[in-house]
Amino acid sequence: MPTRRAILAAPALLPALLPPLARAQSWPGTQPVTVVMPYSPGGSTDVLGRILVQGLAERLGGTFVMQHMPGATTTLGGRHVARARPDGMTLLLGTVGTFTLAPFALRNIGYDPEADFAHLTMLAETGFVLVVHPRTPTLPALLEAARARPGALSYATWGVGSSSHVMMLDFQARTGVQMLHVPFNGSPPGLTETMAGRVDCMMSVVAPARPQVEAARLAALLVPGGTRFEALPAVPTVEELGPPLAGLRSAGWFSLAAPAGTPQAVQDRLAEAVAAAFQTPQAVALLAQNGFIPTPAGPGPLRARIAEELPLHRDLMRRAGIVPEG
Repeated sequence: MPTRRAILAAPALLPALLPPLARAQSWPGTQPVTVVMPYSPGGSTDVLGRILVQGLAERLGGTFVMQHMPGATTTLGGRHVARARPDGMTLLLGTVGTFTLAPFALRNIGYDPEADFAHLTMLAETGFVLVVHPRTPTLPALLEAARARPGALSYATWGVGSSSHVMMLDFQARTGVQMLHVPFNGSPPGLTETMAGRVDCMMSVVAPARPQVEAARLAALLVPGGTRFEALPAVPTVEELGPPLAGLRSAGWFSLAAPAGTPQAVQDRLAEAVAAAFQTPQAVALLAQNGFIPTPAGPGPLRARIAEELPLHRDLMRRAGIVPEG
C-alpha cells in the first residue's frame, strides 16, 4: 500500500486508487444534482423526470432532484442550464420546443440551441396520432374534403409554434392541402372541439386521444414515424402509407442536456446511466402507458437531428406566416 508521502509525490498514481466516478471528477459530490424540468409539475413529462432522477441516482450514486422551471416556451429552463456551471451538477430535460421550435417562435431565446449545450442523449418521443371527427373517418375522405374546399376544414393544436402545429404544417405541405389553424390553450379543449365536430381534426398526443378513439368519438387515421403503437395497433404509420406522407415523424421528443463545456467523462457516464435507466422493463412499461416511445440515441444522432430540424421548422413556420414574439 503506497504511503501518503508516496501518493503526494506521485500524483499520477491517484487515478488508479480512486473509483471510476471519482476519476472523472468529484461528481456528483455531496450536493444534489438538479435536473431542470422546463414544464409545470404534474404533467406527463414528470414520468420522464422520475425515470431520470431515480435511474441516475441508482447508477451513479448521490442525489438527483427535479426542479420545475416553466415559462417562455421552455426557454426559461433552457437559459438557466445554458448559463450554469459546466460541472455536471445542473442538467436539463430538454425538448423539441427548447431546441428546434422556440428559436422561431420567440425573438430572443437567450441561448444558442447547438453551441450552448452538451447534448447527451435522446430520451423518448411523444406518441402522436392524427384524429378526426367521425364524419370523415378515413384519410382519403379527409384529403378529398380539404382539397374540395381549401381553407374550410380546420385543425386544432395547443398553440402557435407547438409540436402539434408544426406537424400539421408538415402534413399540409406534404399533401398539398390548406386547412385553418385553430389554436387552443392546451390539448384537452382541442380534442373536445374535434369530438364535437366544431374542428375537423387534430394531431394529438396518443394518451388522451386513445379512450376517445376506442369509444368511437374520434377516428384515428395515422401515426407519424414507422412504428405502430401498442395502444392503437390498428392505426397505420405514415411509412406504411407511403408517399407523400412517408418521412413525417413525431415533432415531440425529449433529451438530456448539460451546459457546454461539461467534462467529457461526466457526459459519458451520464449518457451511459440514462440509457440503462430507460431500458428497464419497468421504465419501458411506464413510458408506454403514458404515450412515450423510448428513443435511444447518443450525442451524435441527437445533434444531427437538431441540426436537421432547425431549418425544417424555420421554413415551415415562415411558410405559415408565424412571426416570432417577444
